[in-house]
Amino acid sequence: MQFCTKCKSMMFPKNGNFECRKCGNIIPIKGNKKNFVSKAKIDDREVVVLEGEQTSGLPTTNARCPECGNNTAFWWLRQLRSADESETRFFKCTKCGFTWREYD
Repeated sequence: MQFCTKCKSMMFPKNGNFECRKCGNIIPIKGNKKNFVSKAKIDDREVVVLEGEQTSGLPTTNARCPECGNNTAFWWLRQLRSADESETRFFKCTKCGFTWREYD
């Protein structure tokens, strides 16, 4: 990460140089320019379902499992809709592993 020597803002790679978006200062990139290329393509949105031992370290809460009736479940939050809408809370039963979500 590079910071501007004039205004101390974060600089971004552009046309083989670091360029400050705030004051326009330009600093040449030293070394391999390919390190700054990152491409990703996201076609479908997927809901992450935790499997196996990936639940270690997750908080637990009192929630009744609709499958086995157990009263303890792991929980986590995911942003599934646009940023101006609330997150969705997911639960996973500590006994049978059934996963469900809380609808608002």
